[in-house]
Amino acid sequence: MADLKQFAEQLVNLTVKEVNELATILKDDYGIEPAAAAVIVSGGDAAVVEEQTEFTVILKEAGASKLAVVKAVKELTGLGLKEAKDIVDSVPANIKEGVSKDEAEGLKKSLEEAGAVVELK
Repeated sequence: MADLKQFAEQLVNLTVKEVNELATILKDDYGIEPAAAAVIVSGGDAAVVEEQTEFTVILKEAGASKLAVVKAVKELTGLGLKEAKDIVDSVPANIKEGVSKDEAEGLKKSLEEAGAVVELK
């Protein structure tokens, strides 16, 4: 148990350069593809935080142009008109879950252009 605690302490105290070297070793020597990571440096200590890769697009408000938002939801999700309307009527509602950052941002942009208020989580 003490060995694991020491190991954890060593990981937490790695520099940015050392974290990058560790990722390269894991990939090249062991075939382990580390998740994309961002490094947060605070007070001289480095901590590795995993970058979010999957997003949920949440419709928060339909806005003034509800009909345009219903049409946008219908088009973006492939749902029927009634199903899209039901989603817009039940805000907050998840539009899509587990999508990539690019897709989530594209959906958000399209919905906001229709007048909706959208959140990515």
